[in-house]
Amino acid sequence: MRCNMSYGHLHSLLPYTMQDNYTRTRRLRDFRVAVLENDILRATFLLEFGGRLWSLLHKPSDRELLSVNPVFQPANLALRNAWFSGGVEWNIGTIGHTPFTCAPLFAARVEGQDGMPVLRMYEWERIRQVTYQIDTWLPDGSPVLFVRVGIRNPNSREVPMYWWSNIAVPETPTTRVLAPANSAYRYTYDGLKVIPVPEYEGVDNTYAAKINRAADFFFHIPDDTRPWITALDEHGKGLVQVSTSRLRGRKLFVWGMGRGGRKWQEFLSVPGQAYIEIQAGLARTQLEHIPMPAYAEWGWLEAYGLLETDAEKIHGLDWKQASSMVKEAVEKLIPHQKLEAEYANSAFFADRQPVEILQRGSGWGALERLRREATGEPPMCSAGLIFDDQSLGDEQILWISLLRKGSFPKPAAGLLPTSYMVQEEWKVLLESSAMRDNNWLTSLHLGVMRFYKEDYDGARQAWEYSLRLNRTPWALRNLAVLDCKQKRPEAALEKYIAACRLKTGLLPLVIECGKFLVEAGYHQQWLALLSELPIEIHNKGRIRLLEAQALLAVGELNRVKEIIDSLPVIEDIREGERALSQLWLHYHAQFLSRLENRPCDDDLLTRVRKQFPLPAELDFRMSEEY
Repeated sequence: MRCNMSYGHLHSLLPYTMQDNYTRTRRLRDFRVAVLENDILRATFLLEFGGRLWSLLHKPSDRELLSVNPVFQPANLALRNAWFSGGVEWNIGTIGHTPFTCAPLFAARVEGQDGMPVLRMYEWERIRQVTYQIDTWLPDGSPVLFVRVGIRNPNSREVPMYWWSNIAVPETPTTRVLAPANSAYRYTYDGLKVIPVPEYEGVDNTYAAKINRAADFFFHIPDDTRPWITALDEHGKGLVQVSTSRLRGRKLFVWGMGRGGRKWQEFLSVPGQAYIEIQAGLARTQLEHIPMPAYAEWGWLEAYGLLETDAEKIHGLDWKQASSMVKEAVEKLIPHQKLEAEYANSAFFADRQPVEILQRGSGWGALERLRREATGEPPMCSAGLIFDDQSLGDEQILWISLLRKGSFPKPAAGLLPTSYMVQEEWKVLLESSAMRDNNWLTSLHLGVMRFYKEDYDGARQAWEYSLRLNRTPWALRNLAVLDCKQKRPEAALEKYIAACRLKTGLLPLVIECGKFLVEAGYHQQWLALLSELPIEIHNKGRIRLLEAQALLAVGELNRVKEIIDSLPVIEDIREGERALSQLWLHYHAQFLSRLENRPCDDDLLTRVRKQFPLPAELDFRMSEEY
């Protein structure tokens, strides 16, 4: 575990871009879905949003087995920012949520044995440069939904791998989560600790409603034990997830009963709609990547269904008895040998070509196919995954030109770069192109590639050359980032402000600039820049928060109070972020310090915490700390 925890971590999310253009304004909209159904279950998948299993309805009892969020509300919890709660999310590649949380997958209809319909969802994952597919089916009379996951590493090198299926289920006062384990790794903001299951320090941690703070519990399931996890209500009923042995990890995540956790539940949904997550992964914990050898193909089968048990024993004091009862119920619902046989039989259609493409994902898989064809490299996937030319779009135009013509096309005036590449094969092509090409966009992208490879001198050279060819906010911003990294704050200050003045209406750029200026102590410069911003940008919640932080630093307490009193929602507030609680604490500490002519020390801060409790609407804390 220690080895896996120190392996495979990213220093950048490139080549992916951020997804932060969302609000909290709600309206009715349509979602593109696929449905699998038999006489027992109906499964609904959100094709536009990572293929998430959004609903799993048990038809005989009319019982929804998952937590189905009544709203689609993105928030800043994922690697690319936007994330939403509910259903079952399929996470691949690296620690955190999948890059496809809020992106479409390819979706296709495949015919299984005897014409059984199979929903296939798949993509090309660009960080690890692997393909993955999710085949799901629901045979007639089956009490469980089958989900077969396959990952293929087409590279001649080992890659770090990560997978977790995150399953949202309703949180109730009596929900109990069970897994075949007697210990767990508990992870909180205080670190990782091994604890016994179910009880530790007088708290039964298998009941989410008894846990005060947000926490992860990674169950330690013995290697020779069938892996499963379930969340059962007061009647001993609820969803169960079981898998073949490769998917060994199981986890419980709770927001906790503290005010911050309750606030997050409402922020992600609506009041009264609380959930927990039971999860299944490749490693024991979500703090790990595991090595996937060159040319390896990994696969496993998951099953989801309604588990029914004896409520009295499930909620009794005998953990061994409760766990054994669930084990027997799981075996009755879907016997181990049947699950293994179903997985073996699914090889029949795992590489079979679809009979119909239902939806296309990104064009990056098709671009990689074109690159491999041009260089004579072997295919990156089987014939069962179709990355066709119809999936190519505007984001791939630059790279197709580079592949076929050896250079980028001449960029239009005012071009907004929309895609990036950091793959070594593309860097070789672009380095060659840059030797012949006086194109500011070529140099801009080359700098990004060099920066990703930690060639900072080369990145600076490329971006400065791009800037000489065309003074763009993109080159200025990138040079500012590099200046920050190389501890040249005054140089970064100049470039950030120049970039913002060229593009005052670009909110992510203004936010990034504002964060730098406030954190680096350039408070007056930030306040001056604010006066130049369009009013719709200035009034955004994040910008107002940054304004309040700068005003607090320069001692303008009356203006800070005005902002606190009228602060709009911070749409992109980050999980674990304490900016609001810190603003509240230090504003009141400075106020009392002035009023009483006393130092703003630890004693005063302790008094403020008691005398001025944090309002619920500002409380997004994941722990009790301010």
